[in-house]
Amino acid sequence: MLKSVVRAVGAAVRMSSATTSTARALPLSCPTLCSPCSATTRPFTRSLWMLNSKGASSGYRPKLFSSKVLQPTVSCGCGGLHTEGDKAFGDFLSDELKEEKKIQKNKTLPKLSGGWELEMNGTEAKLTRSVSGEKISVSFNVNNSIPPNFEEEAEQGQQKSAEEEPEIVSTPNFVVEVTKQASKHSLVFDCHFPEDEMSHGEGEEESDIFAIREVSFQPEGDTDWKETSYTLNTDSLDWALYDHLMDFLADRGIDNTFADELMELSTAIEHQEYIKFLEDLQGFVKCN
Repeated sequence: MLKSVVRAVGAAVRMSSATTSTARALPLSCPTLCSPCSATTRPFTRSLWMLNSKGASSGYRPKLFSSKVLQPTVSCGCGGLHTEGDKAFGDFLSDELKEEKKIQKNKTLPKLSGGWELEMNGTEAKLTRSVSGEKISVSFNVNNSIPPNFEEEAEQGQQKSAEEEPEIVSTPNFVVEVTKQASKHSLVFDCHFPEDEMSHGEGEEESDIFAIREVSFQPEGDTDWKETSYTLNTDSLDWALYDHLMDFLADRGIDNTFADELMELSTAIEHQEYIKFLEDLQGFVKCN
């Protein structure tokens, strides 16, 4: 009963903070930004120029991004433009890559408990498993899954040591698809990590760290969410029905433990993709 009450309160919060959803594709690619919880995290080291007293709010940019026109110098046979700014940019990327690789916690992607199999397609990930004849898949995209996290000290220009820097975690939207044998349609859940349900105080009953945004029946195997199929929005849903939907997912292994492990996996994938992007950017700047 207490669990139902907690979810009822969560549903009320969702009603007050509901936003209009946009057209989607499976998997979703616009994750909700929220605070990190117990998943694997790493120091927030990106865009460090914003952390000084003349950061983004003042329109200031470091000398690296100065608008001053620099004379090109040809240093290779690629035919591209090469400037002193490009050299400084390349040196900066070399240092950045060293730091990111130093703090990388997962050299290999962590495995989820419960027998989930992972498929990767760039920044998209798909987890699948079978339970008593049912096929369950969970899809997510790590793009835009890192929330901004600039604290008051950063706005005041107070630099922090590496140990004191805030940590970040990837919290992507994810889509759960449940397919039964001999069924032409799959039951699809659009889920996310709402900030107001990410934590709870000591002594309180554990609440759900993820929430269902929408539920719909979709043709099995289709990658596009068909807007012609009826979609149940949970913002104004009766709490008892919502509770049963959450229990339906929990019975199939989609619970708080799974959500924690998914964030850990997503964080590791996102960090790998970020490092790969820096390497590609360095090669592009240097024409390697």
